[in-house]
Amino acid sequence: MTGNIENQQGPRHKRDLTRRKVVVAGAGAAVAVGAGATLAAGAFAGETKAKGGGTSATGTATGAETCYKLTSETTEGPYYIDADKLRQDITEDKEGIPLTLGIKVIDSETCEPLRDAAVDIWHCDALGIYSGYESLSTGGGGGGAPSGTPTGTPTGEPPTGAPSGGTGGGGMHEEPTDDERYLRGTWRTDKQGRVTFRTVFPGWYRGRCVHIHTKVHVDGEWTDAGYEGGHTCHTGQFFFDEESVLASAEVAPYSTSTTERTTLTEDTIYDQSGTQGGLLKLKYDKKNIAKGVQASITVGVDPEATHDGTDDAVQPGASATASATASAS
Repeated sequence: MTGNIENQQGPRHKRDLTRRKVVVAGAGAAVAVGAGATLAAGAFAGETKAKGGGTSATGTATGAETCYKLTSETTEGPYYIDADKLRQDITEDKEGIPLTLGIKVIDSETCEPLRDAAVDIWHCDALGIYSGYESLSTGGGGGGAPSGTPTGTPTGEPPTGAPSGGTGGGGMHEEPTDDERYLRGTWRTDKQGRVTFRTVFPGWYRGRCVHIHTKVHVDGEWTDAGYEGGHTCHTGQFFFDEESVLASAEVAPYSTSTTERTTLTEDTIYDQSGTQGGLLKLKYDKKNIAKGVQASITVGVDPEATHDGTDDAVQPGASATASATASAS
């Protein structure tokens, strides 16, 4: 497979969500109910009830809510699938360090939470493989443990084509090659703008640092079929600090990866702006990361804007367009 990493150009792929179909998860998962009703949702282990009846990950920030600036927009990447399962637990049978991801979505201008937004997340597994595209992802395992702890410095020239372990980056959308959908899911924000996912700590592949993709959809309708209509007001990525990634590299199956790793500072998509750029706040046992990681972030969006990850950001009624802040190599 060839192509530019995280290229912002490419054909549109169900961008407008005119009839967004969300496949309801299988046994044990909550399902969508009729318009005007609510979704059944139980707290995961390790979560506590937040004020107002919502759930929040243990260890997330408390007290006065910080009003964040607009969170950086990035490219959608080639491996987005607009038909993901409506679920909070996206792990399926994938091995890896347990990760609980708590996201709060707010209006960056008013700081008010966005209720009933649809939040997508998707990412590669511990060895750099994306579901739906396994034949295009060679992964980084199977070659035995690397000779030492990853240094984070790739050898040779920077990659010019698609990473060998699945991209999750570039702008040219790829049609799915299989029916797998692990590590993908969509869920509804509560009245506090919060949504929580359970997954595994992502691995890495050539040319990209460790990351999770996300989209936020607003102004749609929740129905028996899922979430329909509306528009995408944010397309971004979440990032992990180097300390946590190096710690994960000591744990199987991450430790079996032989793939060169790109550090956070070397990545061409992360804009080095911390939380505004998608850097997650992490909490875990520094002596035993294998026990699990709790991640949290507040995402500031403009609900009136359209950011689909490939086209310029369009403000309603405006003739000029503003480019997304992500760069591409």
